[in-house]
Amino acid sequence: MQLIQEYIPVTKAKSDLLNLIRKLADSDDAFAITKNGVPEAVLISMRKFQGLIETIDILSDEIAMKSLRKSIREANRGQWIAFDEVFEE
Repeated sequence: MQLIQEYIPVTKAKSDLLNLIRKLADSDDAFAITKNGVPEAVLISMRKFQGLIETIDILSDEIAMKSLRKSIREANRGQWIAFDEVFEE
């Protein structure tokens, strides 16, 4: 997975902002905005940003992570529950 697809100088980003936003609308691309050749900011789609925030929220939820780790251990031991048992009427 390539994190940054393109490095763009800030002056070019300013003049091409609308086109950059259009590129992001239908992709998971990320553009690094550079100042004097040094990456200073990242431009990503709102969908990707929301996904990152959701991931951070899940990872910071101790109860959810404890449950997830337990589920992974059970799965690794082959301890599965049938779909019908989980969603019984």
